[in-house]
Amino acid sequence: MGNGLNMHESQWESLDQMAGSTAAALAQAAAGSALHLFKDEQFRRLAKLEKLSQTEQDRIFNELVIACLVLIMLVLEAPDLRVAGEFRGYLADLKEKVPAAYVDHLKSLGIKDRHLRDWKRVISMRYDEFARSRHDVRAAAMHLKSEEKGLDLEDLSKIQMLVPVQAVAIGCHHHICRGKTDGRDELFKKMLASLSRFYIQVRVRLEGGKITPLKRTRVAVKKILRRLKDRVGP
Repeated sequence: MGNGLNMHESQWESLDQMAGSTAAALAQAAAGSALHLFKDEQFRRLAKLEKLSQTEQDRIFNELVIACLVLIMLVLEAPDLRVAGEFRGYLADLKEKVPAAYVDHLKSLGIKDRHLRDWKRVISMRYDEFARSRHDVRAAAMHLKSEEKGLDLEDLSKIQMLVPVQAVAIGCHHHICRGKTDGRDELFKKMLASLSRFYIQVRVRLEGGKITPLKRTRVAVKKILRRLKDRVGP
């Protein structure tokens, strides 16, 4: 009986450690994706970064990192994620560990505790905001699609799959522009393309390489998301 308990505890510790390691890897992937976009010449031109102060540039980079972190969290809880049912509990634990993993990374870089508390607070705020906006994003996408033709099950499946990246792209664009998004459509499209690539990479990794359904959504990304920014508020 004692051995059974020890084995159970060992298995739990192993899963918890695995979740911790995976969360750290996902957090670093988020930072890497954000940095890649931040360094992109077209993004820098569209965001007018060279005209901004260093403080404002840092704020924009931080918003990109947070967007990628929140996107991971939304993917981990997506109801249409193709994973075994018994894996859901692990994903829920992983979702909670991702923001903590990034904050731990910042701590390892010597970031002061008061700034770490700010990071935790803002990540939580953005998650709550982007998660709430999913309902409006889904409704807008369904309305747009229904205007073109009647909705079928495949359409609904594609819309559901695209909701996380739609919500994050719209919200992040709003914050980067400080709410002044008029005339910034090209910047939105650039951000959307980058976040979509990252979104697909994360889903493929979590779904064990099942990329076929995601390939079919890329056309929908181009057709639907390009017009969503004007229809849905942040």
